[in-house]
Amino acid sequence: MADRPWHRSLIKTGVRLFLGGSRAHVQDWFPGLSIVRSQNVSEVLYRGVKVASLAGMDRLRERCGDAVYIVGSGPSIRDSDLSGLEFRSAILLNGAIRLSGDRIAEPLAIAVEDERFVWRHLDMLREKVAPGSLCLFSVAVLRALCEIDKSWLADKTIILIDDIRKPYGARRRSLDDLKKLQYVRLDAEGSAGFSLSPDRGVFLGGSVAVSALQFALYCAKHQVGFLGIDISNAGEPRFYETAGDTAFSGIARAEARIIEHLVLARQIAAERGVSFVNYSRVSALLKYDFGYDDRFALKPQA
Repeated sequence: MADRPWHRSLIKTGVRLFLGGSRAHVQDWFPGLSIVRSQNVSEVLYRGVKVASLAGMDRLRERCGDAVYIVGSGPSIRDSDLSGLEFRSAILLNGAIRLSGDRIAEPLAIAVEDERFVWRHLDMLREKVAPGSLCLFSVAVLRALCEIDKSWLADKTIILIDDIRKPYGARRRSLDDLKKLQYVRLDAEGSAGFSLSPDRGVFLGGSVAVSALQFALYCAKHQVGFLGIDISNAGEPRFYETAGDTAFSGIARAEARIIEHLVLARQIAAERGVSFVNYSRVSALLKYDFGYDDRFALKPQA
């Protein structure tokens, strides 16, 4: 399936033209999707009909132990032995969902932020995401899923990835707006940020790994691990792709943006006594003093 159907490109262009840049993200939920959040009700509606309930981030925290692993779909996953991962400790990003029920018995959660993944890999989602799974989904992902098969969401537990800079139902926030939020940390330049309250929005930073990390650090007691977060080799096929069928990735181009968010997060984690551990020997994280731990490296056969 194509990365995005043509009608979505038309809607994206039209919304920006008619509403301007500060409201261009209305295209994420238009038409049909609405999200209701109050003290009593948190749910997702599509064309006026409830399709899913929204859970809070505490549902994630109550499921996890001392360590949380953020597992991407970088090529290095092929060379990783994931059998040592603790039960319900992994947040699987995008195509890493394919590991669920196979090399990873049961993940802590899955996370999808870019609707293009939904249009391209809906069959993978249907096959690998079990009823009751915790799903971190963006507004655009929820709307895309509703467009294709709204009933699929009914038996999933949904936690919203809301873009703190471009929040659902509101105008785009300026840097001054962000500085006023008590649950936000920004770097010196204001280009990278971190949300201490992911329920109220997270900073999107060029990769769903950045968003997932804000949830992970909210939950983790001692460690956040990174597997398959390679970044440096984003031009190569992901572990589940072949050379002739590879979706475009903007990860390499977004490396600087991704890293500045992770470096800020590492500083916040250190203040909380939580360590970051990189388990990919080819990751761009190596260039930024994240180090490498070979705990999950495949051992050569004797």
